[in-house]
Amino acid sequence: MSNKFTWPVRVYYEDTDAGGVVYHANYLRFMERARNEWLRDMGHPVEQIVEQEHKLFVVRSVQMKFVRPAKLSDVLSVSAEVVLSKRASMQIKQEVCREADASSELLVTALVELAMVDSNSFRPVRLPEYLREN
Repeated sequence: MSNKFTWPVRVYYEDTDAGGVVYHANYLRFMERARNEWLRDMGHPVEQIVEQEHKLFVVRSVQMKFVRPAKLSDVLSVSAEVVLSKRASMQIKQEVCREADASSELLVTALVELAMVDSNSFRPVRLPEYLREN
């Protein structure tokens, strides 16, 4: 059973650079949104994790590969899929695809490593059970 979550994003003018394509750093913003919506969809929004559990995620590393550019007004799908879960960290595979005419074109792939830390001390803490199950 796949735990892949997908979130739609439209490219706005503010997302593009002088050449009219999505500025490379904005893909990280799209991926962050997809991860946040994935948690919300599971019933554990980020604000709940921070306020009630006193935990938060920090990005340890990101590996990205840019395949094709996205452009103004493109409709994208941004996925998040846990590929490895450890005691206090997880790796999430993310893809950004252009959606058009019932087809999907891969634009960007990434492997994001997240660590869970205490929101006060920033020391590593155990992932909650609901994240270890997925």
